[in-house]
Amino acid sequence: MVVWGVVAIAAVFVVAVGCGDLRSTGLPVPKDGASQRAARLIADRIPQLGDEQVVLAFSSRGLRGGDAAYDQAMVAAAQAAARVRGAGQVLALPQVRGQDPHHAYLLVALKGDAAARLGRLPVLREAVHHAVATASKGRVTVAVTGQTPLAEEFVASDVGDLQTVEAVTVPVALGVLAFGLGSVGAALLVLFTAGLGVLVSAAMVAGLGLMVPVDMLALVVAVTVGFGLGLDYALLMVVRYRQARAEGLGPQAATERAAATAGRAVLWCAGAVVVTSAALLTVPVDLLRMVAVAAGLATVVAAGVATTLLPLLLPRLDRLLSAGYVRRPGNVRAIWERWARHLMRHPWPYLASAAALLVLAALPMAGMRLGVDVDRASLTGSEAGVGLAQTERDGLANVTLLALPHAAGQGPVDTTDLIAALTEDPRITTAVALDNGRDLTVVAVADRIPVDSPAAGKLLDDERRLGLTTLPQGQKILAAGGSAALADLQREMRSALAKVAILVLAGAFLLMLVVFRSLALPVKAIAMNLLATGASCGLLSWFTGDTVNVLVPLMALTLVFGLSLDYGVFLVHRITEHYRAGAACQEAVVRGLSSTAQPITLAAATMSVVFAGLLVTGRQELRQVGFLVAVAVLLDATVIRLLVVPALMRLLGHRNWWLPPPLARLLPPMPTLASFCAPRGPRPGGTEKDPAPTVLSYREETRS
Repeated sequence: MVVWGVVAIAAVFVVAVGCGDLRSTGLPVPKDGASQRAARLIADRIPQLGDEQVVLAFSSRGLRGGDAAYDQAMVAAAQAAARVRGAGQVLALPQVRGQDPHHAYLLVALKGDAAARLGRLPVLREAVHHAVATASKGRVTVAVTGQTPLAEEFVASDVGDLQTVEAVTVPVALGVLAFGLGSVGAALLVLFTAGLGVLVSAAMVAGLGLMVPVDMLALVVAVTVGFGLGLDYALLMVVRYRQARAEGLGPQAATERAAATAGRAVLWCAGAVVVTSAALLTVPVDLLRMVAVAAGLATVVAAGVATTLLPLLLPRLDRLLSAGYVRRPGNVRAIWERWARHLMRHPWPYLASAAALLVLAALPMAGMRLGVDVDRASLTGSEAGVGLAQTERDGLANVTLLALPHAAGQGPVDTTDLIAALTEDPRITTAVALDNGRDLTVVAVADRIPVDSPAAGKLLDDERRLGLTTLPQGQKILAAGGSAALADLQREMRSALAKVAILVLAGAFLLMLVVFRSLALPVKAIAMNLLATGASCGLLSWFTGDTVNVLVPLMALTLVFGLSLDYGVFLVHRITEHYRAGAACQEAVVRGLSSTAQPITLAAATMSVVFAGLLVTGRQELRQVGFLVAVAVLLDATVIRLLVVPALMRLLGHRNWWLPPPLARLLPPMPTLASFCAPRGPRPGGTEKDPAPTVLSYREETRS
């Protein structure tokens, strides 16, 4: 308890200091993708173009481009931008067809990595705003937009969204827990332990941010996953403790029973989430790797609090668990037992109906369109969002840099035919060429296609084909810019999906093979989780009716799969306890289902509340992840765990635990749990004098 107290105090200071250093790490693109190689080549050989080009979007109600005051404001802005440390060349973009005459644009090159560019952005913004306001006397305005300005806006949005999610989910989760557990005191204890885990997890992510670049999204994942799992794990421990107390055990013995049974299941559940999340570490995208680290840290902390601190608090706060009694419908456990016996008598109809329901829910996944959305709705009213909307209206939605390396001394690459062909394309508004005088020619192409539109990828392919037909034979063409980076990202995500799926399935299979010492149970669990994941993805496709973020399927396959394994491990672990203690398979399923149905549904309800809280955020990808996880957890805890899994175990019978002898010898022995399945008296040689139970009596527990 002292150790956790010190950790909590330290976490408060780390969160206060470190969260300010969390920021967006930029567009989540593969480091070794073609677009990044092109960007590095351009930055190395033409340093004036920098590592990124941000746009200064000028606008005026009364002045037009070319007016003396307007030009004076643009010159002042260019001079101010050039003086900013880390800024490179400032280029004026020519007027294009369809451009509003009251608008004008400058490109400003920024040098350095994503963190350095983000740090320089406020200085650049303040400098150009002051210069324009002074030179034009307020008649001209300027908005700074581009990849880094948009990333900065998302960071600010994430901070506000996180606060909103906490304000919404905490009271709702408290209400659900109080109703499900039957007392406010028990709900507060669960909420306290989950909150401590969130604090420590957030501190660990913030501490990482002091050493390496950490995206703000990692903190959102750590808080959400940590809170959801913290509630689940603490809830399972408290429910098992109260059941032991209702059976007549004293506080200390009940704690030992809970730690030996529910605590063991919690550790295996946490292992499942860590194993599946770790598969994201194989994807060469820093954002996803940091999300995997954040999810793993949050899971380990949640399990640590539930299995080390909570067992210390339970016997000391025994009376608190019955404080604030909440009336609930009676005889719930008996209802679950009647349902379990009914299901055992009619497994086939329920199994077929549930499978059909899940398959129907998964059908819309066939039409799912993956992509990346700039999420303009969350940028409404921001400076970067206003500038982005202006550039897109004026036909400067995207700028692509075509890098054409050539041998030193040969002179610039002849781009006359290429530029002529590009400017004839109605999608392209302007194309200009420049050379570093040594070994690289760059063609800058501005077009009307938004960078996140599916048509942007087609235009990029057309530009490459034009280059092959109009440039000298054998000329190498590399593309940098927003559309090229997004094309790399989508290509990498699609190729990574199969690899991650194999790792997740293999890791989950091996983990459950060790846990249950069975071949059938892991295969069944994986098949059920795939059904739940597919159904939730299908419902997500129907819910959005539009593009699903290309990162979401990978997160679904890891986070959703790991979270779904939690309930499967807990249910089957309890059934296995009864089976290995001597009960017949059908009776073991009835006992396991009737004793875990209530905590599983309650845990799923709280987990769904936590992730459904993401639906109130402004970022589209967070809303999609929240919907996906909330639906998957509900499907898993109801259709899968209360229908499909018990029905299948009933049909398989003793074959559920079939394990070939050669494989059995390779696995670690199954720990004996039978000693924890019966009420225990005082310790030998001791006179344990536990107070009378202060939680619900056995009759009350059975009725509730």
